[in-house]
Amino acid sequence: MDPIDPAYGTTTLLLIAAAAVAFLLFLIIKLRLHAFIALVLVSVLTAVAAGIPLVDVPTALTSGFGSTLASVALLVGFGVMIGRLLEVTGGAQVLADTLVGRFGEKRAPLALGVAALIFGFPIFFDAGLVVFLPIILTVARRFGGSVLYYALPAAGAFAAMHALVPPHPGPVAAGTVLGGDIGVILLVNLPIVLISWYVGVFLVSRALGARFDVPVPDLLFGEVNDGTGDTATKTIAPSFPTVISLLAIPLVLISFNTVLTTLITNGTIAEGNNLVELLVLLGNTPIALLITLLVTIAVLGTRDRTLSETTDLLDKSLGPICSIILITGAGGMFGGVLRASGIGGALTSSLSDLGIPLLLQAFLIATALRVAQGSATVALTTTAGLIATQAGDLSDLRVALLVTAIAAGATVLSHVNDSGFWLVSRFFGMDEKTTLKTWTVMETTLGLSAFAVAAVLWPIVG
Repeated sequence: MDPIDPAYGTTTLLLIAAAAVAFLLFLIIKLRLHAFIALVLVSVLTAVAAGIPLVDVPTALTSGFGSTLASVALLVGFGVMIGRLLEVTGGAQVLADTLVGRFGEKRAPLALGVAALIFGFPIFFDAGLVVFLPIILTVARRFGGSVLYYALPAAGAFAAMHALVPPHPGPVAAGTVLGGDIGVILLVNLPIVLISWYVGVFLVSRALGARFDVPVPDLLFGEVNDGTGDTATKTIAPSFPTVISLLAIPLVLISFNTVLTTLITNGTIAEGNNLVELLVLLGNTPIALLITLLVTIAVLGTRDRTLSETTDLLDKSLGPICSIILITGAGGMFGGVLRASGIGGALTSSLSDLGIPLLLQAFLIATALRVAQGSATVALTTTAGLIATQAGDLSDLRVALLVTAIAAGATVLSHVNDSGFWLVSRFFGMDEKTTLKTWTVMETTLGLSAFAVAAVLWPIVG
């Protein structure tokens, strides 16, 4: 649903948004109301309080809920089934053992983070996190301690790549609006991602893991696998090349989609080419994960069991994630209501008139949009449109740094109106309070680290 004309002034809308978030946290943390119920209830109350016409309130609610489910439900469903097959056949254990053997036990979190950085180059945050989940949990089970030691470096790597590096849609859209060269943005932001990930994610995750002892959840995968394959049938675990080949399928297919889509957007490849359109279709994330699941069933799922037994296994893997999908969709509903109310637009228009330096202004506007409505991609593209009128004739290097600043602002302060917040919270078995103290903090240090690098480089490349 498109934003309506704000019914109130900026101050009133901000107070409504702040009150909505505070009331939501009170319901969930203090009263222990189920997050799904609380999110829907607060979304309804916020829509009415913000002045959305009563006849449009159902549309505002279902629009945010439906668009989030459209992007999350298929990814989570297919991803969890792939993960379940990898776990019960010992494939996740094989990959975890190989990574640890190459990097060493003490460097296991670093190994997971580096692998996620590579895997996250073409793959969106939520898809990458779902596919990597069994590997993260298997490594965490093996060495014990807080799951945050292993989860945050990998999840933070996917978040950093998704926000800052082309060909992901946010930085590509922002760079295009600002008239920048996508290749230059890629070359500039790639080293910035590595620096900001190491400082703002990896080092921070060590401190957070030491402070918060979050046990490894059994929600998705049940009892611990002993590394020999399926504990019921005692199958032999697949080889490392087999496992890595299965994980490479979505990596390759989604790479086709993201790279070709970017080239079409930039006019490098003309539209209407049948082969290109086929590759783009196959690389669409749900299609790529469906293909990967079918291949995984053929390669792993039916080696020592019937297809009926494999189907029963996959069916049982879907039950525990229904709550995750619904809560994530409700988080998208809350963010959608905030977007439809015009809160973000009213706030950014007031910030753009303050006369502060361009780079800082870009960061602050993106941060305001991120906090107000939750979506990092929306914050990126909207801020780029607002800043474009003030950017003037900047060099390609400065445009790239401007994209960095916008992406950094669109990363910080992930909270209850962000669907990614709920994915991380539920996947890693954290309550909302712990997620705010860990994931939200880490996202903020990631964004601040990226902005700090851009701020240092800005006068140098002028």
